[in-house]
Amino acid sequence: MSKIIITGSNGLLGQSLLNLLLQEKEKYKVYGFSRGINRSGREDFEYTSIDVTDEVLLKEEILKIKPDFIVNTAAMTNVDACENNKQECDSLNVDVVKTLVTISEEINSHIIHLSTDFIFDGEKGYYKETDTPNPLSYYGLSKLKSETILTSSKIDFTILRTILVFGKVFDKSRSNIVFWVKQMLEQNKEITIVDDQFRMPTYVEDLALSCKISIDKKATGTFNISSNKLLSIYEIAVQIAEVFQLDKSHIKPISTATLNQTAPRPAKTGFDLTKTNKELEFYPKSFKEDLLRFKETLP
Repeated sequence: MSKIIITGSNGLLGQSLLNLLLQEKEKYKVYGFSRGINRSGREDFEYTSIDVTDEVLLKEEILKIKPDFIVNTAAMTNVDACENNKQECDSLNVDVVKTLVTISEEINSHIIHLSTDFIFDGEKGYYKETDTPNPLSYYGLSKLKSETILTSSKIDFTILRTILVFGKVFDKSRSNIVFWVKQMLEQNKEITIVDDQFRMPTYVEDLALSCKISIDKKATGTFNISSNKLLSIYEIAVQIAEVFQLDKSHIKPISTATLNQTAPRPAKTGFDLTKTNKELEFYPKSFKEDLLRFKETLP
């Protein structure tokens, strides 16, 4: 039986991974680490309320468990907030990874870490795992720093890079692009969406499954996880409207330049999924197919 700690177990990916692993309790012993009360809606795992940026406490709690795997989903992901609060961003996105690596070297744990398309500058799109990073934002830089900590360590690690994750959590406290577009259109509100940024959104259930595959295969190295087709964010919003049968005439295209966002965004990301297909034997679908699957889970 593998002992697995999920940091950020209250988050979107954390909850999805909990639900997936707890389907096979004979195979996995699951521990959730997150701030505040357990918000997953489940009590059939061991939960620890913890601030993972507290190095001493984090080490103490992990050493009690001595996990085989640590899936690090805890992160500061608000791009503009990271730009404005660089110290806070580094504390969660970089320093926590340093601590996890130090502990893992001691107890021989395998770390599965989540990274982002924002480590790239967006000049070309369809990035391979081996392409040279060049982050435009502090968020992207912080995630690149965390990757470097892992790649220069001697531990077993898996880095899963992902893009624009969507899905649902038990307590529905956090929004994502799909919920936001759906909610605004249901209220017949006009929304403006950039048409000059391109992404390949990721269904959280697929991201959770890729974490589980990485555990089962003991896969090491870096892998891209996303849907399989590059779309403009405007096209993403239109497809959401189509799948949920909402009025897409309320969606108005705008350019990035008109937004005045604090942190710059890469224009065109997206991933080459060849390595993921081959080594993880994982074959992501199109965003529209993922949306239809997601729709089936909603009341």
